[in-house]
Amino acid sequence: MAKVLLVEDDPSVRSALRRCLSDASYTVRDCGTALGGLRAVLDEPFDVMVLDLGLPDLDGLEMLRMLRTVSDIPVVVATARRDEREIVRVLGSGADDYLVKPFSVEHLIARMTAVLRRAASGGGGLCPDVVKVGGLVVDAARRVALLDGSPLDLTRKEFDLLEFLARRPGIVVARGELFRQVWLQTYRGERTVDIHLSWLRRKLGESAARPRYLHTVRHVGIKLEYAEAVV
Repeated sequence: MAKVLLVEDDPSVRSALRRCLSDASYTVRDCGTALGGLRAVLDEPFDVMVLDLGLPDLDGLEMLRMLRTVSDIPVVVATARRDEREIVRVLGSGADDYLVKPFSVEHLIARMTAVLRRAASGGGGLCPDVVKVGGLVVDAARRVALLDGSPLDLTRKEFDLLEFLARRPGIVVARGELFRQVWLQTYRGERTVDIHLSWLRRKLGESAARPRYLHTVRHVGIKLEYAEAVV
């Protein structure tokens, strides 16, 4: 199982995450400061870092920039900050994924698993600009999506939703988490996610009853995974 470096300043959160990750068979080392995290990375190898941004000695964003001068360890940022400009800055500074608190340990593990899978496939721990799933190609840098070679005419939120799911192929994401991460708002059971998923399905040439990419897992959430169309 992977070796995790947990950088979190809140002792109670750090203790709970350490215990839960250890129970899930991860090897965990934790620290409560940015400089402690940097020293840990230089001391020994880790497979992935879980990083809070609100650290007492250095802001997590500044730590991330310093980290990227010495290491390409995959980093999942786990923070209460949900400002869209902040998320863009953090991802642009070298984070591999961004998770807004509160979140479940299961969700954190799913994000870590996806990041580790990308790193193992040769991504060097960095999110690729182009994601391919079946005949679907999502180019994050150019904000272009192609289906079987033809461009998809997507709104901004449709593209954001598709990209978010495409970067986590096969991982089931709850509707509430989609709303928090894509719309950056607190979920209160709004139908916004379902409406956008319906529009997105139409543009992908599928339906909820006959999905090719967007699969509903009942009472759990949505996953993006390619499946051959049933004739």
